[in-house]
Amino acid sequence: MDRYVRTVDDVLNLMDGLFAADADRWTDRASTWWDEFYSDRSKPVPFFVAEPDENLASYIDRGLIVPGRALDLGCGPGRNAIHLASLGFQVDAIDLSSTAIAWAGERARAAGADVRFRRGSAFELTGTGWGGPYDLVYDSGCFHHLAPHRRVSYLSLLDDVLAPGGRFALTCFAAGAMGSELSDADFYRQSRLHGGLAYTPESLREIFSAFTEVELRRMRHEPAGSRYFGEDFLWTALFSKD
Repeated sequence: MDRYVRTVDDVLNLMDGLFAADADRWTDRASTWWDEFYSDRSKPVPFFVAEPDENLASYIDRGLIVPGRALDLGCGPGRNAIHLASLGFQVDAIDLSSTAIAWAGERARAAGADVRFRRGSAFELTGTGWGGPYDLVYDSGCFHHLAPHRRVSYLSLLDDVLAPGGRFALTCFAAGAMGSELSDADFYRQSRLHGGLAYTPESLREIFSAFTEVELRRMRHEPAGSRYFGEDFLWTALFSKD
């Protein structure tokens, strides 16, 4: 008889197990799924491009964020981390996939960008020397792959590592355009995340209500050959920790 649940972490880990078919996409128990995903660099995956997100570039151009210490969550092949480093940010970047981290490292070396990369879970940064405080936490496509109960971990992470007055920005699936619109409860009933969760502006404002909204809009579509990455099935959001 197994009676091991005694802490909040025990509860979260138990609930992780309810999504066995999807767990490799967003827990640190294995990175096999994402390693396979990133193994073929020739695949027509939109975010395999080397260009930074158009919204991130816009925030910097308009002075909404300024150089400082930055954490890139779910950095993938490193395109946003490298862009930030090129503009004078001190950048830490983390991803579950060792394959993605290796690719990002190659790109950074080719660009002459100084980025500190780490393979692992952002929820396990305590005691690693990566605890912040960060002036910017940036997330391009990580948040919408989290199971609902892991929003608790995500908000706790932001509370721990984001400096007072710091900025938090993300891109995520937009309801009506991309991602699953099932209710939180239905994800548990079906034990699947169906490729990612769709969000409305209202749900994002509610989840991140402890922060001050700076901007929330759809990402602008960027054509092939653009200097930036942009897909209009995503929301972009920028918040401030006041």
